[in-house]
Amino acid sequence: MMKPIHEREKFFGRLLMFAKILSFLGLSGCVLPPAEGEIRALRNKATQDELAILFIGNSYSFGVPSALKKMAEAHGKKVRIGHSTYGGWSLAKHSKHPPTLDKLRGGNWDIVVIQDYSKNPAMRETARRQTMDPGIQFFASEARAIGAVPMLYQTWGRRDGDPDVPGDDFFKMNQRVRSGYQSASERGGGIAIIPAGDAWEREFREGRGAELFCEDGSHPSDFGNQITAQVFYDTIFGVPSRF
Repeated sequence: MMKPIHEREKFFGRLLMFAKILSFLGLSGCVLPPAEGEIRALRNKATQDELAILFIGNSYSFGVPSALKKMAEAHGKKVRIGHSTYGGWSLAKHSKHPPTLDKLRGGNWDIVVIQDYSKNPAMRETARRQTMDPGIQFFASEARAIGAVPMLYQTWGRRDGDPDVPGDDFFKMNQRVRSGYQSASERGGGIAIIPAGDAWEREFREGRGAELFCEDGSHPSDFGNQITAQVFYDTIFGVPSRF
C-alpha cells in the first residue's frame, strides 16, 4: 500500500540528510538526491488536459501502453503515449541507444516509465546493484532533467519461477522482483513504483494466475495486460486500487 504523502516527504527528508552525509564522506556515488515533491507533481500532472507518458523497457511493455490509453480514455482522460521498447532489452542497453535518448529528451513527457529486463530485479543484491541500478538511476535523472516524473514499473515473477534457480516458483521470484524494485527506488531517490507484480500476486492467490501469462509463462496475456494497465491507471491518477 502506498504511504501517505506526508510520510513519503519525511522519508525524502531523511534520505536527503543521509545523502549529504555520504557526500561529506565521499561515498555518494551510488545514491541520487531524493525526489522531493514528485508525488505532488504526479497528482498535478494527472489533472492536465493531456498527460504524456513514455515507456522505456522491453517486451513486458509491449501491450500495456495501448491498454492504459484505452482505459484512460474510457474514463474521459486524454493521454499521449510513446515508447522505446525492444524485446529482451535492459535499461543499460537503452542508456547507450541514441533513439531512446532522443525520444526521451525531445518528447515533452510528463511521466517516464522505467522497466528493466525481467530477471534483473530478482538477482542477488550485489549483482542487481551492478546490473540494474545504474540504468534506473540514469533514466530517473534524465526524466527529472526534462521535468518529468520517473516511475518504476514493478513487473512480476515468472509463472514457474526462474528456471535457473532450483526450487523457485512464482511467489518466490515475485518477492525478489518486488524487493529489487523497492531497493532501486530508494537508491534512486525515492522513485515512485507502479506495483503491477503485487496485483499479479493477488490474482495468482485467487486462482487466476494461469490466465495472466502467455504460453511461455513469462509474458502477459491480454488479461495480464489489463490487470497491469489497471494498476498503472490507479497509481497515476490517484485512484484507490482494488488490488
